Amino acid sequence: MHISRVAVIGAGVAGLTSAIDLAQAGFEVTLFERAAAPGGKIRETRIGDAGVDAGPTVFTMRRVFDEIFADANDDLDRRLKLTRAGLLARHAWSHTEHLDLYADIPSNVHSIGKFAGAREAEGFVRFSAQARRIYRTLDTTFMRAQRPSPVELARRVATLADLWNIRPFTSLWRALGRYFRDPRLRQLFARYATYCGSSPFRSPATLMLIAHVEQEGVWYVEGGIQRLACELAQLAQRKGAAIRCSTGIAEIVVKNGCVQAVRTEQGEHIPVEAVVCNADASALARGLLGAGAARAARATPTRERSLSAVTLALRARTSGFKLAHHSVFFGSDYRREFEDIFRLGRLPSSPTIYVCAQDRRDASAPVEHSERLLLLVNAPANGDSREIDNSEMELCEERIFRSLRLFGLDIEHQPNAVIRTAPGDFQRLFPGTGGALYGPASHGWMASFTRAGSRTAIRGLYLAGGSTHPGPGLPMAATSGRLAAAALLADCGSTAFCRTAAMSGGMSMR
Repeated sequence: MHISRVAVIGAGVAGLTSAIDLAQAGFEVTLFERAAAPGGKIRETRIGDAGVDAGPTVFTMRRVFDEIFADANDDLDRRLKLTRAGLLARHAWSHTEHLDLYADIPSNVHSIGKFAGAREAEGFVRFSAQARRIYRTLDTTFMRAQRPSPVELARRVATLADLWNIRPFTSLWRALGRYFRDPRLRQLFARYATYCGSSPFRSPATLMLIAHVEQEGVWYVEGGIQRLACELAQLAQRKGAAIRCSTGIAEIVVKNGCVQAVRTEQGEHIPVEAVVCNADASALARGLLGAGAARAARATPTRERSLSAVTLALRARTSGFKLAHHSVFFGSDYRREFEDIFRLGRLPSSPTIYVCAQDRRDASAPVEHSERLLLLVNAPANGDSREIDNSEMELCEERIFRSLRLFGLDIEHQPNAVIRTAPGDFQRLFPGTGGALYGPASHGWMASFTRAGSRTAIRGLYLAGGSTHPGPGLPMAATSGRLAAAALLADCGSTAFCRTAAMSGGMSMR
């Protein structure tokens, strides 16, 4: 019994990993991407002759990608040059208050002790142990498993104590108060919620596990993160998958509740027996891939969307503050920042600013020439209902550079050589999202259980990507792609699945 033809929609990380696994299993896979190149949210923008990573900038959980390549009889180290970071990020609260966070606990104990005292350093040790416990509890039972219900998760976790220790009913912000009295440290580690596009005041304490993920390793990718997308695409092609860029899908054709074909934006009708859809689940639910497939997912209401962003990509000379590869400049009122975004739907008046200095490694010496920078502030995901006009964007940009000067960082740049991206631009890049970059926000203990899973109510239609289980971020999106492929493979062995599909004319078996 064999499904011959599978369409994968969207050549982001999840689509690429699905295509690799399905091609490796012997399927005839065609991967459709509406953009000119694979990558999805992994994007590179050109400034003169330089490429600047304008999407994800942090590479963690490399074992996920090691496994992808190994399972396809390849080797990640042969394809990418990866260097483990010693310094994770440099943080600042003022011109004089700086704290470096490292990839190992002893260095952080020393750094935090020097910055905030022995009590806070001891709190960090306890915090790290708890982050490790949460990670180990959820790794195989939740993150790498098909999406469980709360009851199923309780069955999978070894003991009731383990389940209680992940503290799903406590907010991240509140839980951090058990470990840190210094509000600056609470603010620093609360930032992990933004990795999922969420507010630390409404996200569960389980997100502490990200601290352990970072301590397991953050990696620099030679040539930029976009090299990862390139290598995944090449691996998919080596396994036999066809990749068609600049080819968007207008409709997933459904008949009698079963996938039958896809129709491209150019009008081409392509019969397939299964589809892995690596688009935001909201795009599917809003009918952007055809009315027949709309019931396969739930649209995320505007109030439940994750963060969007305003980004500035540029080449510039910097002076003053010594940037690391990743630097974070905290706003003065963290709670208000998220109130502005999630409750009032506006750009924050005192934003936290993230700067990725892509030509630097760890605490390297200052770059003498102009360097590649990506600046980012969080923003509401309302790009489908409200455009940021030129005057508002100018005000936002002025506020960013003025704030950075107060921290001691001067950026000498040409305003006409800045590439700006706002929520409305992200909405155009990723339709149906409003510019949300992480799918639904992880607010409340039930949020992880309401994300779409791999399987849908439509036979032969599977979901993958950052809006689906297990969530956003490069390793999680890659995992979602593999889960979708695994679900399809498992269903191929289901007689009920194959009988229904064959009756609808949506599957060839041989």
